Order: sequence, then structure tokens, then C-alpha cells
Amino acid sequence: MAKKHGISEQTVYAWRKRFGALEAVDVKRLRGLEAENAHLKKLLVERLLDIEILKEVSRNNVWSAPALQARCSSC
Repeated sequence: MAKKHGISEQTVYAWRKRFGALEAVDVKRLRGLEAENAHLKKLLVERLLDIEILKEVSRNNVWSAPALQARCSSC
């Protein structure tokens, strides 16, 4: 079967190990969940980057509370 489809026997064994006990409906559900998981991970990374950017901007903002306190230490 592997030669017929141009894939290695190791790949076939890996698929059997992973999907052997699953029915077609279960495999479709698993793939859907994996796709959703990948999408959610991507969203999480984007939000984490947004947070880091906002932190960096707030550190460099001259109007932020710490910067104002430093400027007005004699106030």
C-alpha cells in the first residue's frame, strides 16, 4: 500500500498507530480540533505580541505615570 501511494512504510505505521482505533468520523473531528487548536495558538501569540508592544510603548511614553513622577520629583 505504501509503495502504491508513494509514501514510506514508517508513515503508514505512524498513521495506523495514531488513527488505527478511530473511525472516519473521529478522524474528521480530530483534524477539526487540531485545526482549531492551531488557530487559537496563533491568536494567543498575536495577543502576546500586542501586549509586549503596548508595554514597550508605555515604557517609552513621556506622559506615562512613572515618567511624570520622575519629571516632577520636586513638585
